[in-house]
Parts: sequence; structure tokens; C-alpha cells
Amino acid sequence: MEHRDRVIVLDTHAWLWWVVAPSRMSDSAQDAIDRAESVGIPAICALEVATLHSRKRIELLRPLAEWVRLALAHPRIIELPITAEIAVAAGTLDRDRFPGDPADRLIYATACATAARLVSADRSIGEFDPARVVW
Repeated sequence: MEHRDRVIVLDTHAWLWWVVAPSRMSDSAQDAIDRAESVGIPAICALEVATLHSRKRIELLRPLAEWVRLALAHPRIIELPITAEIAVAAGTLDRDRFPGDPADRLIYATACATAARLVSADRSIGEFDPARVVW
């Protein structure tokens, strides 16, 4: 029987690529997204997109707020808020073993709190938890 995730969580770059550059997605990442019932986007991803845009590291074809609104409007997408539980989990990840910045920590903790796999090309997160990370 084919494995079907209830929710799959996307890292910021995976969300961007899924929306605007699907050819950058790996086959296994795209397959995991296709098979999931819902695609979870952690709220912190909107902050990362806004930061990348304001620093001119990415170019969007629409105004930022409109791009985010439309990118979250897909019928399978659910926005995943930062809860106190997620914030505490992110803040207590082993700093010697988990390599990420605060946004990476929140995204990973969101996937854990949702009992979901995480689509991320970030090698260091994949090495930290290869069973949870898909790429």
C-alpha cells in the first residue's frame, strides 16, 4: 500500500520552488508533496520570504503581500502557526547537533509538532534527522 502523509511540511526554499520553480524540486520531494493530503507552510516562511525579498535576494512577479496571499491560497495548503510548544521545542534543540538558524529551528519544530515529514534541501537538517527530512 502506498504511503500517504496527512501533512507534509515545506521549508521556505521548498515552498518558493514549489510555487515558482517546480523544476528545482527533487523527484522524491515532489512525490512526497503529491502524495500528502495537505501541504503545511510554517508561518515563519512568510517572514523568510519577506526578508529575502526586501534584501533583493529573490524577485517576485507580484507585490510581496499579494504573492504570499496567493502562494498560501492553494486548496491543499494549510498555514501552520508558531505556538508556544513549537517555540520551546525550537529553542531547546541541541545546539551542537542542530545546525540551523532560528527560522530553521522553528520550521523543523513545526514539522515535529505536526508529526509530519519535512521537505527540505538543507543538507544539515537532513543529516540531523534523515527519517523526517525528504529531498
